Parts: sequence; structure tokens; C-alpha cells
Amino acid sequence: MSGDSDCTRTSPSAGSPSDSEFLPDRPKYVCSLSPDLITKAREELQEKPEWRLRDVQALRDMVCKDYPSLGTCLDDAFLLRFLRARKFDYDRALQLLVNYHTCRRSWPEVFNNLKPSAIKPVLESGFVTVLPHRDPEGRHVVCIRPDRWTPSNYPITENIRAIYLTLEKLIQSEETQVNGIVILADYKGVSLSKASHFGPFVAKKVIGILQDGFPIRIKAVNIINEPRIFKGIFAIIKPFLKEKIANRFFLHGCDLNSLHQNIPPVILPEEYGGTSGKLDISAWNELLLASEEDLLHDFSALVLPCDSSPHDMLVSGDADEKQCDDSLRGMKPQLYYCY
Repeated sequence: MSGDSDCTRTSPSAGSPSDSEFLPDRPKYVCSLSPDLITKAREELQEKPEWRLRDVQALRDMVCKDYPSLGTCLDDAFLLRFLRARKFDYDRALQLLVNYHTCRRSWPEVFNNLKPSAIKPVLESGFVTVLPHRDPEGRHVVCIRPDRWTPSNYPITENIRAIYLTLEKLIQSEETQVNGIVILADYKGVSLSKASHFGPFVAKKVIGILQDGFPIRIKAVNIINEPRIFKGIFAIIKPFLKEKIANRFFLHGCDLNSLHQNIPPVILPEEYGGTSGKLDISAWNELLLASEEDLLHDFSALVLPCDSSPHDMLVSGDADEKQCDDSLRGMKPQLYYCY
């Protein structure tokens, strides 16, 4: 089904029946939030349960009016992710939705054939996983370990695909939509040659997705065991970060006590001074692989239009690529200096 046909059927007109009468097959939204999370969403995200579906319909109407060929899913639960990520600001939620699609369409190496079984080698390497227990704020901890990647086995884009699918799985949970996530990145053993794969072009793309192109709230990024070379990596990343996000980066070095001030030992594995046993990647891998059919069903609702593309794109083509190329020329000397 094209985005045009969706919008044709869902755009209300004066005196017309309700949207549900036109689309009886659209999944009916049922809130799964606990009373405490409903209160948290009200206080932190300006989400009012009594206005929730009205807000979703308002965003749906804006999509149909301003981006009739966007080819997006228009289900209540899907649109609600974007409203929550932007604290129910309609305009910002709409731009995030457009950015979400723009990112997916502008990087085919990452988004073509995107499914868990296609990134099984990355999952088996332990490059990315999710800790089994949430933190005291109810946030999942996404653990990323670049030292587990061998560049000769597959390109860096495979790692990005694995991270993206992990986020897609996590954001299916309304609890995660409200609480957000925490990232734990272990840079132990990251060499200069490996770091050079993460140049300005890749950095800009990844930061663009995480910061402006995906409906998830990243509440903290904890960096552990970072070598001196990380100064060069962070120097590449930082220009693309908004101040609010940059302030959520915490560099702990080898100081586990510092890490434990942000993530309590009770939910951390032994590798990070925790008490929850050895780091086990199998449970998350099995969950993600078992979710392939659900994820593919979700992705099937994101239709690539043949005759148009959204305006105000996040990635603006040649100018951005030239800027990244210019930055890339200076990257390796900067990394060598830090190393």
C-alpha cells in the first residue's frame, strides 16, 4: 500500500465519519504503561492520556497534508513513538518522522535487506548486546564493544545495522519510549587502524540517525576503557552533537568506581565490576533473531515512494558529503597525534 493511498483514506474532511470507520483493520492502540509510567510520561513528556489519541490523529493529519508521499506507517502505536520522543511537540515529531525515513533511504548499505538474520555474525561476535536488567530508572543498557569487530570479516556498516536493529527492537516497548536507554561503550583494545574506519562521513550519518532520525531517548553514553586515541574519535564526533547530547557523554577511563556512579554494579556483568554474573550475549541474540518476522512486518509498512521524496531532508547530498570528505583528509593526522 502506498503512502498516498494511506493518506487518501486517513485525511479527515468536514462532516466525514471517524478515521476508525474508514480503517477498521488499523490496530487499536491499547496503553501498556503502568500507572507510575503514565505519571512519568505526563510530567516529563507532556503526555496526557485523555488527549493521547487526539495528538496522534493531529500528527497523522499533518503527515497526510504535508508529506502525502512519505510512505510511512500511520498506526497509532507507531506515530506515538515520535510524539513521545519529541515531548508531544507536533512540528518536531513530524520532522523526526521525516528524518527517520530520510535516513533509511539515504544509506542503502545499512538499510537494504535489514533483518536480524542478515547480521548474525555481528551478533555472534558480541559487538552489541543489551544487558538483561534495566537500571534504577527503568532504562535498558545497550553494551557496545568495538574490540569484538574484525574489519577484515565485514565492513563497519554491518555493525551499524546491528545497532539499528537493536534500537528498533527496544523501541517497540512503551516503557523504553518513556524511560529511554543508556549506552555503555567499551573501547578496550581499539587500535588506530580500527578507529580509522569510523571517519567523519560515517560519524555524521550515525549521529544524524541517533540524534535526529530515530524516536528514542538516549539518556546517557558511558565510555569505559577508552585509549588515548579516543580523543581523536570524540573530536570527530563532537561537532555533530547537540550540546544536550554532548553533555550526556561520560568518559570513565579504567575507573570502574566512576562507571558505577552512573550504572549500579547490581545490573553490570563481572567484566565491569558488577555482580550479575558473566556477560551473556546469547539471550539478547536469541530474542532479536526470534523477532525477525515482527520487525519485517513493521518495516513492510514503510513504503518507499517511487515518484517523490520528502523535503527538508536531514541528509542533503553533495554538500554534506563534500564537508565530510574535507574533514576526512585531516582525520588520520589527528588520530596519530592522539595515539
